[in-house]
Amino acid sequence: MTERVTPRPTDIRVGSTTDGLTPISVAERNYGASWPQWLSLGSVALAALGADQLTKSIVTSRLDFNDQVHVAGPFSIHHVTNSGIAFGLFASATSLVILLTALAVAWMLYFFARSGSRHPVLPVALGLVIGGSVSNLLDRVRLGHVTDFLDFRYWPAFNLADTFIVVGVAALLMALVASDRKATTQRGVVASHIRRGE
Repeated sequence: MTERVTPRPTDIRVGSTTDGLTPISVAERNYGASWPQWLSLGSVALAALGADQLTKSIVTSRLDFNDQVHVAGPFSIHHVTNSGIAFGLFASATSLVILLTALAVAWMLYFFARSGSRHPVLPVALGLVIGGSVSNLLDRVRLGHVTDFLDFRYWPAFNLADTFIVVGVAALLMALVASDRKATTQRGVVASHIRRGE
C-alpha cells in the first residue's frame, strides 16, 4: 500500500531567504537621491553661487584693490584677491586648483547621486559646498583669482563662498556621523531581537 505524501509548505520568515534556511544579515536599501532632493540641492547651490557673486560684484565696484572699510571691532570689508586656495596656498598653481576643484565638485555630485537619501540635511550641506566651490571656480577660470573681502584682521581674508563651503562641510560631517550612529544602533537592536528569537 502506497502512502500519500503531502508536500510541506515552504516556511518563509522575515530575515530569511526563500528557502527559509539562509539568514539575511543586512537589508538592502537604496540611498540614491530622488528628484525632490536634486531640486533642493540645485536651489541651495544656485542661491549660494548667486549670493557670493553678488557680494563680490558690489565689493569690486565700490572699493579699489586693497581699499578697506572698517565695520566693527576687528572686522572690516577689505578688497583683496587670492589666486590660490584657502590662506593663499598654491597661489602659483591656478590651473591645478581649477582641476582639483572641478574634480571635487564632480565627486560630490556622484556621491549625492548614490547617497542623497542617507540624511535629510545632505541636499543643503552639499548644496552649500557645491555652490561655493563653483562660484570660486568660475572666478578662477574668468579672472585667474577670487575676490576676498571679509577681513577679521587676525585671520586671512575670505569671501561668502568660503563661508558656505566651511558651513556645508561641517553640516555634512555631522550628518554622516549621525547617520552612521543611527545605523549602528538599528543593527544592534536587530541583532538583539535575533538573539532572543523574536
